[in-house]
Amino acid sequence: MTWPRRCALRVSLFFVSGAVLLLTLATVTLTGCNRATGQLGASALELRSSSFSDTIPGICSSCDHQDGASPELSWSTPPERTQSLALIVIDKDSPFGFKFTHWVLYDIPPNKRELAQDVAKQEQLPDGSRQGPNDYDRIGYVGPCPPGHSPHRYVFDLYALDTKLNLPPRASKKQVVKAMKGHVLASGELMGRFQRQE
Repeated sequence: MTWPRRCALRVSLFFVSGAVLLLTLATVTLTGCNRATGQLGASALELRSSSFSDTIPGICSSCDHQDGASPELSWSTPPERTQSLALIVIDKDSPFGFKFTHWVLYDIPPNKRELAQDVAKQEQLPDGSRQGPNDYDRIGYVGPCPPGHSPHRYVFDLYALDTKLNLPPRASKKQVVKAMKGHVLASGELMGRFQRQE
């Protein structure tokens, strides 16, 4: 093979390799990476609330209402293979050096499309859903009441899973996240803000 042809072949291979790399990066960017499980390719769920659009109301906080009432939540139809859903709520701006857990709810039936406001703080709910402890070591939802007067961001993450986790009631967030790995079909996120008024 002559030098010009060898050079042209190398240039072609360079451009082909570059195109493959760009296509791979674009695919990873478009599919995304699930925050809790690190799983690539999870599709999107639309998670919404009639209780708040941006600011979480006082009734859902623990400043004036003991643990607070959990907000109403609803979501879009999950993928057909969904066997259960899980919900994890954390404070992204916790001053304790970790993301403070406010709610762990799992084995939600796949045909369920909403949670009414003020879900009972029970280890197991009538529909079979189970709840774990928040970082106050109490079962169910505990509302925001951050120290100081800066607003905190509270993230509600919903996961559609291809299996029931079948963990016992009172499973921790760490146990739920570990059990979800490799099983996330879709996920959705809703964020609300809250700050003390006094």
